[in-house]
Amino acid sequence: METFLGIDYPTWWFLVIGLLFSGYAILEGFDYGAGAWHLVFKDDLERRIAINAIGPLWDANQVWLIIGAGALFAGFPVMYSILLSAMYTPFMLLLFMLVLRTACIKFRSAEPARWWRQMWDVLYAVSNISISFLLGVVLGNVLQGLPIGEDFSFENRGFFQFLNPYSILTGITTLALFMKQGALFLLLKSEGNMYEKTSKLVWSSIIFFVVSFSITSLYTLIFIEGIVEKFRENPVFFVLPILSLLSIANIPRLVHKKKYFYAFVFSSLTMAFLLMLVAFSLYPVLLISTKDSLYNITIYNAASSIKSLKIMLTFVVIGTPLIALYFGFLYSTFRGKVKLDDTSY
Repeated sequence: METFLGIDYPTWWFLVIGLLFSGYAILEGFDYGAGAWHLVFKDDLERRIAINAIGPLWDANQVWLIIGAGALFAGFPVMYSILLSAMYTPFMLLLFMLVLRTACIKFRSAEPARWWRQMWDVLYAVSNISISFLLGVVLGNVLQGLPIGEDFSFENRGFFQFLNPYSILTGITTLALFMKQGALFLLLKSEGNMYEKTSKLVWSSIIFFVVSFSITSLYTLIFIEGIVEKFRENPVFFVLPILSLLSIANIPRLVHKKKYFYAFVFSSLTMAFLLMLVAFSLYPVLLISTKDSLYNITIYNAASSIKSLKIMLTFVVIGTPLIALYFGFLYSTFRGKVKLDDTSY
């Protein structure tokens, strides 16, 4: 098989897709997390500040999801079709909640009536919580495996087949992770009473995440097959869980010292390390078959032609620096505390 810098093209595309979805989780994660806390803020001014904190960023951050889904379809069309077929219900719910969330941001301040804003506030919080949970549910099913049979056939086991103990745990853990990320981001963007309130929420989010992460990790080690064996075969990768734990442990230390920016950085690194763990635990498999490992969907039997991967990788090499420059400009332009004006939501 042809290689580039000693790595075959399906593996390169696996890394590209992992990078795209990691960017989405890290950057859009604080958007969803901030929205999940929305109803905790009782004052209308505080809620407007919370929305405007993500106001210039949320739609740009969603580009990562669009590009990631497109890259998955282009690079691994078999994986794309099976995953969407198997996870049809959560993906449709996810799409609905994304549209609802957008409507809440746009319409919330269109009318001054209290009932109007309260309605959109509730829907905004519900949509952010639901999106975070559903993303974790999909990830849990990918890690646990799906009933895939011969010739990539999928066995449908009911409308709510995607809900199982492990996927629910990963959904809750993802929500906790995003809420921690969101609380840290709001601390960087708020001041006064809202700042003081958010500084307390951060500790609640850390406790929530540590508890849910510990339970999910224990369940993974006991019930998810192949994880421990893979680390025994490749002990060098033990560095990933060690880095994850060190990063998690550093967050409360930095919060205690009120170094919130660095806490946010380490929260983002935690997400990156955890997603690297997911990638390592799966590679070279994309979707595990719970029927027989012979039916696993891998980066090799699900990939597009090598020629297609080579052409698309060229666009990635060209486009990545441009995207980095754009997001660098975006975040530097809108850094600092939120100030409301006539153009605010």
